[in-house]
Amino acid sequence: MSTHQVIVRELTTEKEWIDAFPTMNQLRTNLNLDSYLNLLQKMNKQGYRLFALYDEEIVALAGIQMNINFYHERYVFIHDLVTDSSKRSKGYGEKLLQYIHDWAREQGAQYVSLESGIQRREAHRFYEEKMHYDKWCYSFRRKL
Repeated sequence: MSTHQVIVRELTTEKEWIDAFPTMNQLRTNLNLDSYLNLLQKMNKQGYRLFALYDEEIVALAGIQMNINFYHERYVFIHDLVTDSSKRSKGYGEKLLQYIHDWAREQGAQYVSLESGIQRREAHRFYEEKMHYDKWCYSFRRKL
């Protein structure tokens, strides 16, 4: 990380969402700009919030949603977490995740939860070893 101020802020305008697309597209490669904006507008109406970590420019993103259920009670689910591929291993992901943890705590959340693709072993090590997440369940889905 560089010496100037690194900040996190919520992206709320279409221009900010467009600025974030190249980074999000590194994680969600199936999206084009139109499908990304269309889905983001719908998700936003359901409580999805997109946060960006800036180091002069967007270097990492976290897409989250506050939820309530029986097993987590009030919690934040991280739908999307990505650091720009040219900026990895510089502490940005950890800084953004810590921000989300603090934000969730301020909102009265009991947990922060996320899912990660089975093949993403490096990400799993980061979540478990560096960020102290517990691997506590499997997630299943069925295409209809």
